[in-house]
Amino acid sequence: MPNLYPLVKPILMSLDAERTHGLTIAALKAGLGGFVKGSGPRNPALAVKFLGRDLPNPIGLAAGFDKNAEVPGAILKLGFGFTEVGTITPLPQVGNPKPRLFRLAEDDGVINRMGFNNAGSEAVASRLAQTKPEIAGMVGVNIGANKDSEDFIADYEIGLQRFDGLADYFVINISSPNTPGLRDLQGRAAFAELLGRIATARANLQQPDTPLLVKIAPDLSPGDHEDICEEILGSTVDGLIVSNTTLSRPDSLQSANQAEAGGLSGRPLMTLSTQMLARTYQLTKGQIPLVGVGGIMSGQDAWDKICAGASVVQIYSGLVYGGPAMIGRIQQELLRLIINYNFDTIAAAVGSRAAELAETND
Repeated sequence: MPNLYPLVKPILMSLDAERTHGLTIAALKAGLGGFVKGSGPRNPALAVKFLGRDLPNPIGLAAGFDKNAEVPGAILKLGFGFTEVGTITPLPQVGNPKPRLFRLAEDDGVINRMGFNNAGSEAVASRLAQTKPEIAGMVGVNIGANKDSEDFIADYEIGLQRFDGLADYFVINISSPNTPGLRDLQGRAAFAELLGRIATARANLQQPDTPLLVKIAPDLSPGDHEDICEEILGSTVDGLIVSNTTLSRPDSLQSANQAEAGGLSGRPLMTLSTQMLARTYQLTKGQIPLVGVGGIMSGQDAWDKICAGASVVQIYSGLVYGGPAMIGRIQQELLRLIINYNFDTIAAAVGSRAAELAETND
């Protein structure tokens, strides 16, 4: 089928960013995903095992796109190896005032201050219960806390209970910069309490073995980063996602939207998030699976994440500029890189350049 995205991209880019997102979700719900080019045929050289599941390739869609689990099946049909829905809070939440999503076209970047806008765990869980049996592929559930909650950790406990049996893996999102106070859970004492209460909540689930990951920020201090990795190694958590968006603003930014408040993603996040990923791999001694996310725009970017320590990677902001065709393009580029660097499998390259990529460019 021809790739029609280049024809519609100018129209989509001329619209408000959040409206474009809504139209994209509507198109996927209407079954129009087949009119854009995703991936090509499966290649066994790209197959990976992640959290006990066999995936056709290591490329996933990050949380934030399909917040309410409206189109996970359609997303997987585009060629993704797995997808992640959410972030989902216990109660419905409208999020921050609009506008709250901004393209930085000159920088291939995005700034968002969405504020966990979602339909709430009851509505999303009901939808997943109806559609999940028909979905062929891995669907993770990213859970968060309501902005006005008096106990953020209790909200994560509720999320685990509500999506028990519906998630192929859970993500505890404590790193969004758009919920005041949420990132405080990354401090050692609060993080230790979070891990303890989450472990108890998991033990009481009907499916307590469902894998659980924690998503961390790229802006952690070295001390907090070391504390988190140490606590993780002594916990029942199964992996880390590195990383969420950044509050920093590189000097290289050209777009007028760089002054907008919120988390920055896309190409400007690539170096920072990859350094954090490589350091996480070193600090955790390669003992737990890591998901590399932040700034992936090409197969080389995905390869760098894998070599930094990622078992799998996730993309999102890159789709704004590259469209669904980038899924297949990344796969083809990864295949060439496997051959060029004399690896037999993707898994063999995981962490192979962690020491190099952990170094700063200062």
